[in-house]
Amino acid sequence: MFMRTTLAAIVSAVALLTVTGCAVTRDQQTVGAYIDDTTITTQIKSRFFEDKAVAGSSISVETLNGVVLLSGFAKNTTEKTTAESIARKVNGVKSVRNEIVIQP
Repeated sequence: MFMRTTLAAIVSAVALLTVTGCAVTRDQQTVGAYIDDTTITTQIKSRFFEDKAVAGSSISVETLNGVVLLSGFAKNTTEKTTAESIARKVNGVKSVRNEIVIQP
């Protein structure tokens, strides 16, 4: 568990360091908002990989102004709802749009 937390912290730090030099995307007011969105996305993806019920590599996460979009594929309804639940629990998330498709 300690290794996963450490890995998540390292990934977040690298993402924040590389993002600070990037231009702000459309519809975002500040660089700070862009960094906040990147942090939210990174935390959600890290938690997906920590949870055995969610295939983190099959689900995409995009964040814009605190609104999270989940897309990709899930094996069943439980995986889809678990992914949404994980995303909702991350600090800074205003809402979650769950567009994950369940594979037959």
